[in-house]
Amino acid sequence: MTQLQIHNPATGAMIAELRCDDDASVAAKTAAARAAQRAWQLVPMADKLAMVQRFRAMLSAELENLATTLTQEVGKPIAQSRNELNGLLPRIDFFLEQAEAAVRDQHVFDDAGMHEQIGHIPLGVVANISAWNYPYFVGCNVILPALLTGNTVLYKPSEYATLSGLHITRLLHASGVPANVLQCLVGAGAVGTALTQQRIDGVFFTGSHGTGARIAAQVAPRMIKLQLELGGKDPSYVRADADPRAAAESLADGAMYNTGQSCCSVERIYVHAAVYDAFVSHFLAAVEALRMGDPMDPATSVGALTRAPQLDLLQAQVDEALALGATLRCGGHRLPGPGNWFEPTVLTEVDHRMALMREESFGPIIGIQKVGSDDEAVALMNDSRYGLTAGIYSRDEARSRELLDQVNAGSVYWNCCDRVSPRLPWSGQGDSGIGLTLSTAGIQTFTRPKAWHLRQP
Repeated sequence: MTQLQIHNPATGAMIAELRCDDDASVAAKTAAARAAQRAWQLVPMADKLAMVQRFRAMLSAELENLATTLTQEVGKPIAQSRNELNGLLPRIDFFLEQAEAAVRDQHVFDDAGMHEQIGHIPLGVVANISAWNYPYFVGCNVILPALLTGNTVLYKPSEYATLSGLHITRLLHASGVPANVLQCLVGAGAVGTALTQQRIDGVFFTGSHGTGARIAAQVAPRMIKLQLELGGKDPSYVRADADPRAAAESLADGAMYNTGQSCCSVERIYVHAAVYDAFVSHFLAAVEALRMGDPMDPATSVGALTRAPQLDLLQAQVDEALALGATLRCGGHRLPGPGNWFEPTVLTEVDHRMALMREESFGPIIGIQKVGSDDEAVALMNDSRYGLTAGIYSRDEARSRELLDQVNAGSVYWNCCDRVSPRLPWSGQGDSGIGLTLSTAGIQTFTRPKAWHLRQP
């Protein structure tokens, strides 16, 4: 078996070396998950809920250790690692509160001796190929509802967040989930490919559009459940009646939080000419107040990029935008020395000729474009192959609702951004993916409906 080396993206230092799975171990783990599935399905819901409740308690008790590991392997500022773990707790509470009702049999007709009902049957063996930017959120959005609804799970965390993935697996095993019911697979893309080739009943992937498209092509002939949470080029529009300072402070956080490495990070901003100058001034002040530095320092708000290749992509987007007439207002450069560092960067005088305004950046850079009307803003917001989130800042709720109704996005925001709720479905349009997690629909997505026709003799 090959070895997976894990490096601290802030320093470049190797922090762990793990033995990878191979084709044989992936096949063996899949067979074990298949053999364990029926018995797990028959475990009473109350017992499954108790295990997840114990997992929640252990997660809370180990929070500081888990946050430290997360920061060391992905470069996320320690305060934000703690936020992710603390933010996971109410998501777990949602699953605990809603899982049983979400999969309860529905009795829909009873007349003249004929009874009809809808059952919710586990998919079976589920593959979860997860992401590195929010390993606890993204991983548990799949693992927990999948387990609660009676599936066994083959979990491949990103190679950039494997230590956190192993922690999730360890804590769930300690909470009572049998080893063959949840299994962690260690490795990079080859392990993911081996997993998708197994006899499984569902693939749930979070990551890039390119990888998602390859997975879709691999599994399409087998007619199994496929769910893809992919990228975004998430726009926000600041209307003429908005408070430019409040909008700027909110959007600066939405663009730069987690060093811009969120699928729902604000990636392009359109501002009405009436408030453009004031907005840009306040936005620059908010970005310049951010502290970039050691991710283990609680005062740090911008950390290292997790993946070194992203540095080249960001620099290329900045250089192209400048060559096409954009104005650099701050940042614009990768930093020398060990680790993966790129300055928080703001460009104005941008347009849709530039990759900065069309293609996912996934880093601490943002373009701000002036517009002259609501219609122009909506047209630009929809000028994208992505459709994950979009937002509008305005004092007029009715007008904002009218405009957001025209925007192609799975989630829309009024006077907020970069927000996820366990009560609402998380989904995308276009190249942002297919399927959903979260909400009661995100629990039911791990089941298939079974129609019962029951006639009294």
